[in-house]
Amino acid sequence: MDDLRYDGRVAIVTGAGRGLGRAHALLLAERGAKVVVNDLGGSKEGEGNDAGPANDVVQEIIAAGGEAVADTNNVGSEDGCHSIVETAVKEFGRIDIVVNNAGISRWATFPEADADNLERTLDVHLRGTWHTTRAAWPYMEEQGYGRVITTTSTGMLGLADNLAYATAKGALIGFTRSLAVAAAPKGILVNCIAPNAVTRPSESATKPNIVTATAVDKARMQAMDTAHVSPMVAYLAHESCQVNGEILVAGGGRFARWFLGITPGWVHEGDGVAPLEAVVEHWDEINDDADYYIPASLHDWASNFMGHLSA
Repeated sequence: MDDLRYDGRVAIVTGAGRGLGRAHALLLAERGAKVVVNDLGGSKEGEGNDAGPANDVVQEIIAAGGEAVADTNNVGSEDGCHSIVETAVKEFGRIDIVVNNAGISRWATFPEADADNLERTLDVHLRGTWHTTRAAWPYMEEQGYGRVITTTSTGMLGLADNLAYATAKGALIGFTRSLAVAAAPKGILVNCIAPNAVTRPSESATKPNIVTATAVDKARMQAMDTAHVSPMVAYLAHESCQVNGEILVAGGGRFARWFLGITPGWVHEGDGVAPLEAVVEHWDEINDDADYYIPASLHDWASNFMGHLSA
C-alpha cells in the first residue's frame, strides 16, 4: 500500500516533550504533518515548568526537515487548553488532529490519596482532554473533518497504588465513546489509545525496577519503548481511518482491540421482582461469558438487554 501521509494536516500533541508524546509528534511530523508540540515541562507529578523539552522536540523535527512549533501552555487549566489550539490556528491556520497525551502520576494508596491528588490528576488527564478537544471542536466542525485521540491505560483494570490515575483513565473511555457518537455525523472521529510502554507516569518507587543486566530484560525494555505505540496513534489520526469510538492497545510490537463485553445473563421470568435468593441461585448463569456480546452503542446495549420484554 502507499505510504500514509499527513501533508497539509495540522496536529496538536499534548505532553509531547518526552516519552509517548514525543514519539507521536516525531512520527506525524516525519509523515508531513505540521505539529504543535505542547509540553509544560513539569515533573511527572505535575510540578514546575521548563520550556526545554518542547523546544528540543521542535528542533529535532525541524532538523529532520519537518514543521513544528513549541507550546508550553498547561493542559491542567481550561485557559491553557484554549491557548494550545490558538497556537495551532495562529501558526498553521487550522487544526485537524488532536492527540490528547499529556499526563501526570501522583502515586498514593487509598485513603491517603486525598482530594488534591484526585483533582490534580483529573485536571491533566480528564479535564485537559475535555478542554483541549472542546477548544478544537469548532474548527473541526466548520471544516467537516477531524481526528481526536484520547489516552487511557490498562491501569484502569486495577491500579491499587495510583487510584486517581486509574479513575481518570477510566473516565476517558466514557468520554471517548460518548463523544464519538456526536462526532461521526460531523466528519470527526474519536478513538482511544491504551499504550503499553515505560513512561515517566508509569514509573514509581513502589514498583520493582525491571531494568536488570539480563538479556531478556534488556529486550523487554527495548520492546517497551514508546515508539512502538505511535504507529497505532498515527493510523487513528489519518484521514483513511474510519474507526470510531474504539479503544486500541499498542506496545511491545503487539496491536489489539480492547472492547467492552456483556454476558447474556439470566432473565427472571416470574411475576414481580426477582427474589434476592434467585439472583444468588443463578449467579453462574449471570456470569457465564460463553455468548457475550459487544454493544456498539447505548441503543445497541438496550436492545439486547431489554430484548426479552418485546419477545
